[in-house]
Amino acid sequence: DIFPGVAFQAKKGRNTFMAKTFQISLADRIVAALTTTLLRAGVKISTVSLLTVRGRKSGQPRTVLVTLVEQEGQRWLVAPYGSVQWVRNIRAAGTATLTRSRRSEEISVTELDAHEAAPILKQYLAQVSVVRPYFDVTKDAPLADFEQEAPHHPVFQITKVETISK
Repeated sequence: DIFPGVAFQAKKGRNTFMAKTFQISLADRIVAALTTTLLRAGVKISTVSLLTVRGRKSGQPRTVLVTLVEQEGQRWLVAPYGSVQWVRNIRAAGTATLTRSRRSEEISVTELDAHEAAPILKQYLAQVSVVRPYFDVTKDAPLADFEQEAPHHPVFQITKVETISK
C-alpha cells in the first residue's frame, strides 16, 4: 500500500484557517500506483523516490512515495502529512532503502529538531505545491512560523548512504 495507515487529525493553526486533513482518494491511489510503477521501471521523476522501511510491528517492508529536499549535497525526507506509519517505522528502524531510477541505497536518518527543520520545511513547501493545504503556514511565511509548524511535519536528514547494486 502506498499510503499505509493514513489517518490525520485536523489542527487549529496560529492563523484563522485550519490545515486540510489528508484523505486518500481513488485518484490519489491511481496516481501513486502509476508513479510507483514508473519509478520501479527506472523513470526519473524530479526528486520523487520510493522509501522502503521495515514495519515496526509486522517486520514486513513497507514502501511509500516521498519527495526529497536536496541542497548542497545534503538530502532530507519530509513528512508533509504528519507522523504517519512510515514516520513511526523509520523512527523505530533508523534505516530504510531509498530507490530512484533503478538505483537503490541503504540510508540512515536523523530526525531534526524544530529549529533545524524550519528552513527545510520552507524549501519543501516552496517546491511541492500539492501539500500546501496540509500546512498551517504559507510558503512565504517567516522561518519562525515554520519552526512552530515543524512538530506537525517531521523532517529527517539522510546521514549515511550505502549503494546497493541491482
